Amino acid sequence: MKQSIIVNELEVTISVINEKEFVSLTDLSAAFGGTDEAIRNWMRTRQALEMMSIWEEENNPHFNTIEFDRIKNESGKNTFFMNPRKWIRSVNAVGIISKGGRYNNTMAHKFIALSFASWLDTRIHYQLIKAFEELHKHKT
Repeated sequence: MKQSIIVNELEVTISVINEKEFVSLTDLSAAFGGTDEAIRNWMRTRQALEMMSIWEEENNPHFNTIEFDRIKNESGKNTFFMNPRKWIRSVNAVGIISKGGRYNNTMAHKFIALSFASWLDTRIHYQLIKAFEELHKHKT
């Protein structure tokens, strides 16, 4: 099921996958030129890696913690590179979904998306929280 919310005058897609809400990081990054570069830059940060690993540890019994430890140790180096597909492949992640091709879209569980929004811009983070409140207010 797909819905959309408005965040900072942008339409942001929300999909329910396995009863969990996933938010389009690609849509959120549109405020900064619409490229996936913002997603990759965020994923290089220790804060992002730790947030994603916490979510995976709680929600994914197949999360590869040994590989995560290796990634975390590499994360401070200038040559460190991370993107959604590499993260998914390396640690068997399920909290981020990346679809390439013509309709390129990276989605993340709402907790992970909130972390990304916080890194992007305080106003976007705040508006995303408010949009979720509105969305859930109408569901009850």
